[in-house]
Amino acid sequence: MARFGTLFSSGELAQFLQHNLSKITDAVNRWNEDTLLSSPEEDICEKLEHQFLLEPLVLDREGITANPVKEGFTVVRQFGEEARVRQTVVSISVPFTGAPHLLNLQPSTFTHSPPTATEHDNELTIEWMGPLNSDAKQIRLGLDRQLDEIQRWINWSTAQVRAYNPSVKQRITNEIQARKARLLANRNIQGALGFPMRERPDAATYSVPITRKTIVPQKLTAPAKPFQPEPALAEAHYEAALEVLRNQRNALERAPGTSAKMGEEEIRNLLLIGLNSHFEGQAAGEVFNNTGKTDILIRVDDRHIFIGECKIWKGPKTILDTLNQLLGYLTWRDTKAALLLFIRSGAPGDVMPKAIAKFREHPNYKRDGRHATEERHDFVFHANGDESREIKIAFLPFHLPKDPHST
Repeated sequence: MARFGTLFSSGELAQFLQHNLSKITDAVNRWNEDTLLSSPEEDICEKLEHQFLLEPLVLDREGITANPVKEGFTVVRQFGEEARVRQTVVSISVPFTGAPHLLNLQPSTFTHSPPTATEHDNELTIEWMGPLNSDAKQIRLGLDRQLDEIQRWINWSTAQVRAYNPSVKQRITNEIQARKARLLANRNIQGALGFPMRERPDAATYSVPITRKTIVPQKLTAPAKPFQPEPALAEAHYEAALEVLRNQRNALERAPGTSAKMGEEEIRNLLLIGLNSHFEGQAAGEVFNNTGKTDILIRVDDRHIFIGECKIWKGPKTILDTLNQLLGYLTWRDTKAALLLFIRSGAPGDVMPKAIAKFREHPNYKRDGRHATEERHDFVFHANGDESREIKIAFLPFHLPKDPHST
């Protein structure tokens, strides 16, 4: 049903926004404990953001349509008596996007003469009334003035909404993390499992410039109910393994005369040597894991905590095939992986956009990750058959042109 009247006059926007922020704590506390612990934090944030974020109002002045001209009446006083005077009524419909209830709320900046309009189904209807046979230019000028006044109030409202939305995101993140910490403390769960992967005592003698670390798998959430912790590679140690690979990649790219003569297996073995030289554990090639074989695997006892797949670029299909292969390897214990792409022909600037597009086309793709550069692009996928179990995949391109004279 249409609503006609004075806009921006049914409550204070600042008070509404503050009340909305205060409701976030209750919204997080209403989540089931096991669901909160077992679901990816980004997924919970996204659902709550959908509930609490506000889309600012935007008038679509390009989409304005005119309604049929009508006759109306206005009451005037003549010689001490009221008389009805026939008038011309012109109205236009203006589409808009954003939260309709923002049209009711008074921004902190305002005047004492708010505009009037009818709102229905994301359209504002604005009326102009004047003498019969009024000049079209005069009517248009009157309608434009009303539009400009509404836009002025929208601008004031939008400034507050744009300041509010970042506060919502931060508040949601803080509340989720705080409640997770309380739940884990209540269940007496420690932050790591006892599956250490120590660096070699002689790691300092190697040239890979990484601070020595003790790799300990962290507890990760599981989708099953009730919540059950699972071992996983700590984020810092995942980054350390990727740093080893990145430094070796840079060394190979700086020695094109050598790398051009190396085959895929030789390059992979070189990467394995680097990993084994830095980490104490098992880094092996062609090791069976679940449904197939993988090129690089770091294990702690029987836990596969890092998986890397090496592939030569042979077109966009290379990415989809490798992702399917990589996701097939991953068991419930595996949450971090890397796809190492050897670009032996073609320019990286041409290959990278095509490769990244294929990552995003995969049905298991959820979102891009933290890193997005020419040297590394991260992605978050979900496990086969389980959208709540997330898998981080780092995409590392290696520009290693092949020697045209080699066989």
